[in-house]
Amino acid sequence: MKQPAVYIVANKRNGTLYTGVTSNLPQRAWQHREGVADGFTQRYGCKMLVWFEMAPTMEAAILREKQLKAGSRAKKLALIQNFNPDWKDLYETIALG
Repeated sequence: MKQPAVYIVANKRNGTLYTGVTSNLPQRAWQHREGVADGFTQRYGCKMLVWFEMAPTMEAAILREKQLKAGSRAKKLALIQNFNPDWKDLYETIALG
């Protein structure tokens, strides 16, 4: 079942961040983790899923992604810090359900 989500992947704690949107978070996180997602995340090694938020619709997810991308890096870091203070890779928690 598809579930829209907004997410942030990082290459390390307080490192390079990438904000994205997807309809299948486990699959997309796996693609980043394995380095098969071409582009920015592959180039900068953003493989750790450090934050995510489910959305009721893809439209809502896209709006939230735009809001986050328009915001400051400090706001993204605060989101991660509040949600995942140890900067653990959350892939296992979503992949296992």
